[in-house]
Amino acid sequence: MSCNYADGLSPYDDKGILGLPEKFDTPEKVSEKCKLLSDWIKESQHVVVHTGAGISTVAGIPDFRGPNGVWTLEKQGMKPNINISFDDAIPTKTHMALKTLVDAGYVKFIVSQNIDGLHLKSGLTRQRIAELHGNMFTEQCGTCKRQFVRKFATTSVGQKLLGKTCPSSLLARRGCRGKIQDTVLDWEASLPDDDLVMADYHSSVADLSIALGTTLQIVPSGNLPTFTKKYGGRLAIINLQPTKHDKKADLIINMYADEVLSKLMKCLGLEIPEYSEELDPTKSKNDDIIEWNYLRPNISDMKAMYNTHVKKFKQLKLEKKLKRESDDIKTEDKKFKEEKFVNVELVEKA
Repeated sequence: MSCNYADGLSPYDDKGILGLPEKFDTPEKVSEKCKLLSDWIKESQHVVVHTGAGISTVAGIPDFRGPNGVWTLEKQGMKPNINISFDDAIPTKTHMALKTLVDAGYVKFIVSQNIDGLHLKSGLTRQRIAELHGNMFTEQCGTCKRQFVRKFATTSVGQKLLGKTCPSSLLARRGCRGKIQDTVLDWEASLPDDDLVMADYHSSVADLSIALGTTLQIVPSGNLPTFTKKYGGRLAIINLQPTKHDKKADLIINMYADEVLSKLMKCLGLEIPEYSEELDPTKSKNDDIIEWNYLRPNISDMKAMYNTHVKKFKQLKLEKKLKRESDDIKTEDKKFKEEKFVNVELVEKA
């Protein structure tokens, strides 16, 4: 999310609410809320984290709608003072903490709106992330749809052809020879099918969703955390500005993402590792072709988990409804008997 990326997008007026004032909880309140959130994480079976541009500002990449965001400044005829490129940006404490939480089993999946590639650089595996708006460091074959990791950020936006043919022919005897394009979406593009369906499944199955560094204004990505609430789970929001779904949240923490994640990791007894080029596939020293694709069995497994989860929820909802109706009938029956007894007494007294 830099000026270069924003400048490459097609003109679009509906950019949401810009420049909302930031709010900060007191240090004591942040500590208290982080302890509560860490308890929820320990109790939960399926935690999903939804990340936005706010987690990358520390890396030198500006957000969009913050006080100094790309679009906020654009409205004033200004541009952010960017002093770092996508290629030079490295994952923040938040990115490395999330990777650790995934490795430790506390977080099952990450849904990201970010195209900066910092989750990829942190060493997070493809099976654990949905990149709804694309990635500057991945490219895709327009024919076979396979994705591959790039060593340098693409300079194009909008799934444009990159003048290359699909490298799958180097991996197998028969390659598709399709044309390679960037994966970064423009405004009117459809979200990638596999990423969207995995985000949908995980968000629905989650018993705890954490929205981190996003105002949740862009749909459908901004609505995904609320799927957790639909099926009985909790929603926590960590952001400096108000979000579209604050009223639905069970917990809101107004503080910098890095500070919250640092406290959260301490509560969980985990260390935040430093960024390592050895885990960063964009810094691979050899010329190996690195694929960035979901495994089909993983998608099938998540679909089965989703179907089971929804079925159980509907059954539980039906049982609760029948119990309420049964209780109402018993209450009415008891009320009728009491009224009948009173009427009999009145007749006898008369």
